[in-house]
Amino acid sequence: MLAKITSAAVVGLDAVPITVEIDIAAQGLPSFTIVGLPDKAVEESKERVRAALKNSGADMPPKRITVNLAPADLPKEGPAYDLPMALGILVASEQLQNPDLSDSIFLGELSLDGSLRRIWGVLPCAITARDKKFKNLFIPEDNLEEAQTVDKIKIFPVKSLKQLFDHFSTLNQTEPKSISPAKFKKQKYTNIEDGEYNFENIKGQESAKRALEISAAGGHNVLMKGPPGAGKTLMARSYATILPILSFEESLEVTKIYSVANLLSSDNPIITSRPFRSPHHTTSHIGLIGGGNIPRPGEISLAHRGVLFLDEFPEFPRQVLEALRQPMEDGHITISRAAGSVKFPCRFSLVAAANPCPCGYFGDETRNCTCTPSAITRYQKRISGPILDRIDMHISVPMVRPDKLTLAFKSESSATIQKRVQRARDIQLKRFKGQKITSNAEMNNKQLKQFCNLDEQSILLLKQAITKLNLSARAFHRVIKIARTIADLEDSVKIKSNHVAESLQYRPNDNN
Repeated sequence: MLAKITSAAVVGLDAVPITVEIDIAAQGLPSFTIVGLPDKAVEESKERVRAALKNSGADMPPKRITVNLAPADLPKEGPAYDLPMALGILVASEQLQNPDLSDSIFLGELSLDGSLRRIWGVLPCAITARDKKFKNLFIPEDNLEEAQTVDKIKIFPVKSLKQLFDHFSTLNQTEPKSISPAKFKKQKYTNIEDGEYNFENIKGQESAKRALEISAAGGHNVLMKGPPGAGKTLMARSYATILPILSFEESLEVTKIYSVANLLSSDNPIITSRPFRSPHHTTSHIGLIGGGNIPRPGEISLAHRGVLFLDEFPEFPRQVLEALRQPMEDGHITISRAAGSVKFPCRFSLVAAANPCPCGYFGDETRNCTCTPSAITRYQKRISGPILDRIDMHISVPMVRPDKLTLAFKSESSATIQKRVQRARDIQLKRFKGQKITSNAEMNNKQLKQFCNLDEQSILLLKQAITKLNLSARAFHRVIKIARTIADLEDSVKIKSNHVAESLQYRPNDNN
């Protein structure tokens, strides 16, 4: 007998329906064959399914069983097909009589005892199920909260294969657990909180903290340069505590990425704070950008709507840093392989920290640099001009003077700064309503002309800066975007010359 069960496969950040066809032939030696480009995890499903059926009280037919995962030209990976395979065998062997499965999608990894384990990629599968007009989604119980963010579909949490059998044999009906996404819209979205990382613990560095506030308010990229021990890493870690609160729509975007990357857990099924990713400088090209035989999101995508912190910036391999060029501009990364292309979003704020030279003390007033001029030049040339041009704000972070380090006075807290940042971001959200962007840093040239009108004094100041600072066209536009953010922080409708002047302070004095 033939049975057909619908499941789903994740491709990039989206999912496509998969038809699991099970044929049990009366003739031939007993066997269990899976076709349709299965990977190793899918191939091993036959052993999990066989044991789960036996330990759930069902029979494994001693016949020739063939499972086809259609479409056959799409690679299948992961253990999510265990449940539809086992259910299909029950239907095809007539142990389960005439259940109505036509409007349902089934996903789940089986344990040997028949219980279901948590799987990855449930959120994109739930979205696809809704968009394709399926009525029901059967998933492991541990994935329930993740799937409940999707409306207009009934979610059935399944603990075991036995429970699913009882549901369709009407012995014990499982109730759907659908909840309106309004519940999650009301959920408290907060920033990462850590008592160690707070702006009130940072002594001095007022100009650097002001720059980070502007960066957080407008989503701008930042490069901090200074000697070791000046506080670059501490400020970057504290940066996460002043970011604007994640919206429900942004939370869904980020949660979808983390679901595909298998980084969600039953304790943390929904991402409620902006991501802060800090990969080590030995991270590979694929680790940072994403990729693999079956492409997976990299660190830049995991930092979507959040922060990508690259400490020891010049120590990253040049090939890895150069791969950041297009994602920083486009807000997405397209990974092409022989099997096809997938696109991952990566709208992040880059925060980078670098020493000025190998020893770290070039230009420092308190210690002498021991590096040769050629060594300093080679070290600084590790970061190419095109990458530096894409960084909006360049900050000098000098050593903190001893008198400031010993002061008992506390600096402004992260909570106070975050309120100003949130107010400025709320202004931007209102300004860009219907524009498909959320911050000043995302503006294109057309939006720049529409929302950033400059007076004559500001234009004159910019003309002088183009010559003196050797600004490229890209850097010119980024200066205006930063000026727009500074104006938003001051609740100013118009961009004034003092806003432009402060914005120009964050450009380097030359192209190096």
